[in-house]
Amino acid sequence: MVENYTPSPPQVWLLCGHKAGDNAQLLALARALGWPYEIKRLTYRPYELLVGRFGATLAGIDRRRSDALTPPWPDLVLTAGRRNEAAALWIRKQAGRPVRIVHVGRPWAPLERFDLIVTTPQYRLPPRDNVLVNTLPLHDLDQAALQQEAERWRPRLRVPGPFVTVLLGGDSGPYLFDAAAARQLARQVSQLAAAQGASLLVTSSARTSAEAVSAFEAAVTVPMQLHRYGQGDNPYRAFLGLAEAVVVTGDSISMITEACASGRPVFLFPFGHGRWAMRPDTPILPQLPWWHRRRLKAWRSDLALRLAPQRLRRDIRPMHRALIDGGHAAWLGETLRHPSPPLPDELARTAARVKALLA
Repeated sequence: MVENYTPSPPQVWLLCGHKAGDNAQLLALARALGWPYEIKRLTYRPYELLVGRFGATLAGIDRRRSDALTPPWPDLVLTAGRRNEAAALWIRKQAGRPVRIVHVGRPWAPLERFDLIVTTPQYRLPPRDNVLVNTLPLHDLDQAALQQEAERWRPRLRVPGPFVTVLLGGDSGPYLFDAAAARQLARQVSQLAAAQGASLLVTSSARTSAEAVSAFEAAVTVPMQLHRYGQGDNPYRAFLGLAEAVVVTGDSISMITEACASGRPVFLFPFGHGRWAMRPDTPILPQLPWWHRRRLKAWRSDLALRLAPQRLRRDIRPMHRALIDGGHAAWLGETLRHPSPPLPDELARTAARVKALLA
C-alpha cells in the first residue's frame, strides 16, 4: 500500500536592504506565493560598490549588523537592488545545489545568472526567456487593509476631513527633492486642499531630507497633520485609506503604484530640471549650491545615465506617461477623470512564473 505523500513547501529567503520600495515588492511576491519565508535584512559596508561586482561574495555585507546567512539553505531567494545581488549568488554557491534566484528590478550582473528577473519598462531590459516585464511594480495593496488601517488611525487625527493625502519622496538619481521643490509642492497642494475644503495628511519617506520636510511644512497654508518617517507608527496605508485624493512626488514609482491601487484620484508632482526634468515645461531649479554633496551626486547620476549602456539606465518618465495616458493619474494642477480604470493585476502572473521554477 502506497501512502499519500505531500511534499513540503519550498523554503524562501527574502534579501531585504535599505530601499523600502524594493522590500515592499519582495514581501508582496512572497505573500502571493503562499510558501514559508524568512526575511534576511542586510547592511552594507561603505566600499560595497567596489567589491560587490566580483560575483558570489559577502565582502560588501556588514555581517555583524546583518541577519545571519547560515544553513539550512533556502530553495528560493527573492532579492531586489544592486547591493543584494552578490549575496544571493553567494547563497547559491554555498548551498551546493540548485537554489533559484528571482531578482526584482534591474540587476547589474549578467542576466543569465538569475533564474527569473521581474522588471518594469523603466529599466529597459532586453527580451529574454528569464525576463518578465510587468507594467508596474508589484504590490499587494487591497481596499480591506486600507480601510482597517484608516479606522485604526481615525481617532489619532488632529485635523478635520475631508483629506488630501500627500506622499513625499526624495532625491533619486538626477532628481533633487530639495527645499525649492518642497515649497513648490506645498503651495500647489495647499491650493488643491483649499479648493476642496480639505486638510492635508502628509507622510515623508526614507529618502525625504529633513530640509525638504521643514520647507514643505513652513509653506503649507491649510490644516495639516504631518508624519515624519521613522518617528513612531507609520500611517502610510491609513493615510491612503482616509484620502479623497492623493498627491505623490514623481520620484517613487512604488508609491505612485500603491496610490493608484488605492482607487483614489492620484496627482503626480513633477520636479527636476534640464535633460531629465519630469516635465520639461515646468522645471524646478534646485536651491542647493553646485558644490553641495547632493547636487554633485545628482550630476554624477546624470553623467552615468548618459554614458552607461542602455540596460543600466533608469528612466522613470515612460512610467509617468503610461499611467497618465491610461487615465490612472494626472499631473498636479490638471484634471483627472474619476473613477480611474483599474490597474492590471500582475502579482498573480508573477507568482505563477516563480512557482514554475520550482515545479
